[in-house]
Amino acid sequence: MQQLSKEEYGKLVDSYAPKSKTWRNCIWAFCVGGAICVVGQLLMDFYQTVVGLDETLAATAESITLIFISAVLTGFSLYDKIAKHAGAGTLVPITGFANSVVSPAMEFRSEGLITGTAVKLFTIAGPVIVFGITASVVYGLLLVLFGA
Repeated sequence: MQQLSKEEYGKLVDSYAPKSKTWRNCIWAFCVGGAICVVGQLLMDFYQTVVGLDETLAATAESITLIFISAVLTGFSLYDKIAKHAGAGTLVPITGFANSVVSPAMEFRSEGLITGTAVKLFTIAGPVIVFGITASVVYGLLLVLFGA
């Protein structure tokens, strides 16, 4: 058996190693995430111009709509298929969070409404809700105590 030098071995390993797709994945994630944000902006404009909501209510309605769309896509197993190709682009905070809340609930629905779906919904959402509420109370107390 022939001994390979370190350089020859390195070239041999490189020839068999898969080529990095980092740049392609980054650009694709940017485009998909940007598309989700464009949909969000279109929803915001729709709620302001067509429905006639003010900016605050339109932003709330837009968030609810994005969460709903994400949850429905997750329920029909479409969100995961999109995420498989889009990668990190689907982790745009509100849609990614909705997917991470609904996914475990869908996975454990066979265990029943309470012990399966409801418990798994709050496995992910519970800590976020608790820490979010706790942080808002602490920030509110700091604001009251130290003024702004």
